[in-house]
Amino acid sequence: MKKVAVIMGSDSDLKVVEKAITTLQNYGVQTEVHIYSAHRTPVEAKEFTASARDNGIGVIIAAAGKAAHLAGAIAANTTLPVIGIPIKASALEGIDALLSTVQMPAGIPVATVAIDGAENAALLAIQILAVEDKELAEKLQNARDEKKAKILATDKEVNERYK
Repeated sequence: MKKVAVIMGSDSDLKVVEKAITTLQNYGVQTEVHIYSAHRTPVEAKEFTASARDNGIGVIIAAAGKAAHLAGAIAANTTLPVIGIPIKASALEGIDALLSTVQMPAGIPVATVAIDGAENAALLAIQILAVEDKELAEKLQNARDEKKAKILATDKEVNERYK
């Protein structure tokens, strides 16, 4: 199975990004975690990205706040799927990061999840890997089935309570 790289622009993003790392690990997806900044370590970010496919990476998740150029900088240097997580890190409550992540020029796509949406970023990465991995696809379906059963049980309980 291919690995997922999780890259953040700063260690201050770690408290949000840990949700992605934990989700990936819970599904048994091997994960590499790095801190590379589009602005402070652009050479290292480019070198990592350029060799990612050869190093067994299948999807890259890139999280950054404020100007949030990391996902775009990563996507510019690979044809692997890149998922951006805009981080709430400024007075603009993450709207700046969202716009910086989602507004990519044609030809350099970045899939973008909600502000601080690390769990969904991980699940999207898993879905991408699951295209070729039946076991992962089954794990995703089982998780959805469990959530569905929980909602239906809660619905029944609430319905009974207010009859």
